Amino acid sequence: MKKYNVAIVGTGAVGQELLNVLAERNFPINQLKLLATERSAGKEVQFLGETHIIRKTTPQEFAGVDIALFAGGGASKEYAKEAVKRGAVVVDNGSSFRMDPEVPLVVPEVNPEAVREHKGIIANPNCSTIQMVVALNPIHQKAKIKRVVVSTYQAVSGSGVDAIEELKTQSKDILADQEIVKKCYPHQIAYNMLPHIDVFLENDYSKEEMKMVNETKKIMGSEEIKVTATTVRVPVANGHSESINIETEKKLSAKEAKEILAKAPGIILEDDPMKNIYPMPINVQGRDEVFVGRIRDDHSIDNGLNMWVVADNLRKGAATNTIQIAELLVKESLV
Repeated sequence: MKKYNVAIVGTGAVGQELLNVLAERNFPINQLKLLATERSAGKEVQFLGETHIIRKTTPQEFAGVDIALFAGGGASKEYAKEAVKRGAVVVDNGSSFRMDPEVPLVVPEVNPEAVREHKGIIANPNCSTIQMVVALNPIHQKAKIKRVVVSTYQAVSGSGVDAIEELKTQSKDILADQEIVKKCYPHQIAYNMLPHIDVFLENDYSKEEMKMVNETKKIMGSEEIKVTATTVRVPVANGHSESINIETEKKLSAKEAKEILAKAPGIILEDDPMKNIYPMPINVQGRDEVFVGRIRDDHSIDNGLNMWVVADNLRKGAATNTIQIAELLVKESLV
């Protein structure tokens, strides 16, 4: 089997998970290069029994790299095109290229064929969008979705390792009657919820909410789908949850939807509420599937369904989806 020179840009929560997933899925790596900011350069990282030294990201570091996996943040805006110039195919977790018409936005369970259209860069969607479209697509293929109303309950790991530590520290301080220190969020996150993810826009939606609106249409290849979102940060360490209301053109019962989703790729159905069986963030840690439950008819409209969707946002919402895209590139001989 051919092996590839792989670079990972970024060594935070997503970068660490990229390494875990590469190892677990036995990705065919020839040489691995770890790149990050000057602050992280020189640190040692263990991967498959070998020690790797993190190097400062520069355009020259991409020479000889076949696949460059960007873990997010602003690095891709500065270095993605430099990597492409030097022969690498970039899979980017950041938001810089997602809505670029020249850049495919890919979720392998939904639109794998889009990787063939790449011109050097492929975008990994927003974490909350990924798990939603994995659950929506089987329904859309069967009954054509007209409208989606989604409310998210997003873990602090979506903000990085510092936010996880802030949640832990604030929780301890509250229990000890100590003063609460806020650094990552404008308000206390422990024992609280913030209807505020990313910046607010002129239309009073947050940037995160508009990502879900626009990315869903691009991934599913349908500008006709109406999407509205409310995104909320909750005091959960890891694992995003979503309450999704769907209106379809064709009538689809909850029973039929369960049967469809039970057979769909990348989905695990957990739906027996009478036995207290439904998806929860605590149970999806380290899993790559999207978990779906609480599927029920919406009696307020003719063709409506409600469902509850949960996934590990660092895995399927970031690292795993990125590696799945890289696997498609290898499978299709596109790198």
